[in-house]
Amino acid sequence: MNISFDLDSTLIPNGKEFETENRNGIAKLFGIEEMRKGTRELISYLQNQGHEIHIYTTSFRTKRKIRLTLKYYGIKVSRIVNEKENRKVLKSRNINSSKFPPAFDFDLHIDDLKGVGIENERLNFKAIIVEPTDKNWIEKIKSGIKNVG
Repeated sequence: MNISFDLDSTLIPNGKEFETENRNGIAKLFGIEEMRKGTRELISYLQNQGHEIHIYTTSFRTKRKIRLTLKYYGIKVSRIVNEKENRKVLKSRNINSSKFPPAFDFDLHIDDLKGVGIENERLNFKAIIVEPTDKNWIEKIKSGIKNVG
């Protein structure tokens, strides 16, 4: 299954809403962002289960910057869709939504925004909404994937 993850408040904190992995001073200097604790293990687990993992964000970060942050934490993803690409593709398909994972062949999207949850019902795509403060977020995602798959 092609699974996409949002970044802000899902994998990368917007404050102190969840625990993050350790990051050294050099990483900070190079602009490596903090990453939610357990992200690498979860993504590795999902990849070992045969899933393709992608990033789908409405952030204007460059794909290079996103890839650099992921690489620092030992995470490799198949595809990154940022807001620049998202807007272009959704506009060309005349889709009025902040996100529409099927436009990028993503079978399931994981996000923190309730609005994406509303869009997934309205536009009939699969999503798992994870609260930034949910300590059992990994289990929620794993069981949600079993229910979808």
